[in-house]
Amino acid sequence: MEKPFTLLPVFSLLFTVIPLEAMAYNDQRVGSLDSLERVVAPWTPDKVDKASDAELERLNRAYRDLARGYSELNGEKSNFYSRKALAISVPKGWEEASYDAYRYLGQNFYGAGQYDSAKVFFLKALDCIKRMDDAEKAIDDALSATYGAIGNLYNEMDSIPQAMAWYSKAGEIFDKYGWNESNTILHYNIGETWLDLKEYKKAKEAYEKALDYAGQSKDSLYIVMAWKGLGRYYAERRQNGKALPYLRNAQDYYAGHPDLSPVFRTENLEFIEDVLSRQKRQLAIYVILAILLVAAAALLTVRIRKRLRDRVPASAGAPAIAPEDMPVLTDRESEILDLLSKGYTALEIAEAMNLSHETIRWYRKKIIAKFDVANTPELISRAKEYGMI
Repeated sequence: MEKPFTLLPVFSLLFTVIPLEAMAYNDQRVGSLDSLERVVAPWTPDKVDKASDAELERLNRAYRDLARGYSELNGEKSNFYSRKALAISVPKGWEEASYDAYRYLGQNFYGAGQYDSAKVFFLKALDCIKRMDDAEKAIDDALSATYGAIGNLYNEMDSIPQAMAWYSKAGEIFDKYGWNESNTILHYNIGETWLDLKEYKKAKEAYEKALDYAGQSKDSLYIVMAWKGLGRYYAERRQNGKALPYLRNAQDYYAGHPDLSPVFRTENLEFIEDVLSRQKRQLAIYVILAILLVAAAALLTVRIRKRLRDRVPASAGAPAIAPEDMPVLTDRESEILDLLSKGYTALEIAEAMNLSHETIRWYRKKIIAKFDVANTPELISRAKEYGMI
């Protein structure tokens, strides 16, 4: 894929028309686009027909510089100058010049979402490359850029198998020359595609390849790009603990280089905020779950204890609890407890034991306190549970 182009600041506008022969417009950044337009304006069709090959070559170069310069600013103007360039280069058989113009047209239609037209011009650019008489490396460079552009086109058209086939062609050339930076970008974009499609295994493999190529390039910016990709992958998979180190490493780099990749830096910050927000929500859920578990355990403990208190002994006289945990009664207390269990009232017990009614009531309160119960019915139930009656 072609590296992104950035239009740099241009020099002040020139107020006079400078002859084309006097300036070398090999890059629209050398002079302003307005001044360059004034240079080409006098070239009417009649003058073009009478121009020498050298003049036509410079004019064609100027048209292509304008097409490239306007590709980010004004698609219609970029297309206009691309066609002007083609009107010269195609009849002359200047394949490299025609390749440039077709590529700009393809890019402009791609940016406008007119994918069918973009495909036509990218394929025309590819045909020009095949007819180019140039060094193998230069041809391969043009091929890889066009393969990547066509891959992007199919990607936007949701024709993923075709996109991956063209990406593969570009990758083969990158591998051939060890263009690790280009391979980093390629596999990062492949990872983004698979992640958008929820093809997580393929996405992870692509991001890891991007990181491997970035490591070979030893270029920090490309390494950071791969970190960001892997961070996004783990964030999508809700593996926050794995996502944060990658995203924070990338953020540390961007913080130290604020002028680089502002879009990537903003995206990376958004990923970090999303992961941290998700972690807070998870922590809140864990706290709530912990509280519920403690409450459930406490409730279960209460229920178990109640069942133990209410359980009827398996055999008469057999204590349902360890002897050391049972209350210790005096003989008189045991006698009173026995009579209470048989349904005697305090007054009846007092008459039977030849004691005062107040005395029996005092003993009953003392026995109830030893069993840690609230009243006589609970006392009888607990004594039965302990096998004491």
